[in-house]
Amino acid sequence: MKAVILAGGLGTRISEETHLKPKPMIDIGGHPILWHIMKTYSAHGVNDFVICCGYKGYLIKEYFANYFLHMSDVTFDMKTNQVEVHEHHAEPWRVTLVDTGDDTMTGGRLKRVAKYLKDEEAFCFTYGDGLSDVNITEQLAFHKQHGKLATVTAVLPPGRFGALERDGDFVKGFIEKPRGDGGWINGGFFVLSPKVIDLIAEDATSWESEPLASLASSQELMAFEHAGFWQPMDTLREKNMLEDLWQSGRAPWKCW
Repeated sequence: MKAVILAGGLGTRISEETHLKPKPMIDIGGHPILWHIMKTYSAHGVNDFVICCGYKGYLIKEYFANYFLHMSDVTFDMKTNQVEVHEHHAEPWRVTLVDTGDDTMTGGRLKRVAKYLKDEEAFCFTYGDGLSDVNITEQLAFHKQHGKLATVTAVLPPGRFGALERDGDFVKGFIEKPRGDGGWINGGFFVLSPKVIDLIAEDATSWESEPLASLASSQELMAFEHAGFWQPMDTLREKNMLEDLWQSGRAPWKCW
């Protein structure tokens, strides 16, 4: 089983960080959010990754090229030009990094990595800027059981503002940031058949528009409901919230 992760967007809404690095490389707890997503998949036995790079993609390549340097203590012997790595912290991962273009849309990025997926019965597909405690194992079983081409994780979006509990004009109390408005939304974390790539026309195709609409209209798209934790990282405020959860030891997505 492979997982394709979109990691090429500009991340303009969190420009405080992304003027230096692609959004999936923004750190949460000293590790890129991309690493957290991969650790989540790995905890469910998915260890073969295809990363769709774009904006500043060379930084993602450099991160994995120097993974031991990031994750281990090292000794540099300058006289002999040797490097000794102490306490190796290796992952059971195979990582394929593909330059899918700076301006390519989400569907176009998936189409550009099609050759790495042609022999797969199904593969996982998600965005490189959101964390969740979705049970990937259960989702894969759900996808296999229904037999359709695509599964999307349906989530209730986190509330941004507290709400008033009212009786007419009287305020009876306060509700702290209720979740969504009762409507389920696309939370990423897809499971897909490679056949869906045929629905993507070109680089300018957004995965969330024509391909998903076509799958829905042909009754080939099923929803895996996830009522647990789900949080995108679109703003600095959301990044800081995820950082606080990690530092407090209460990160719901940490399943490893």
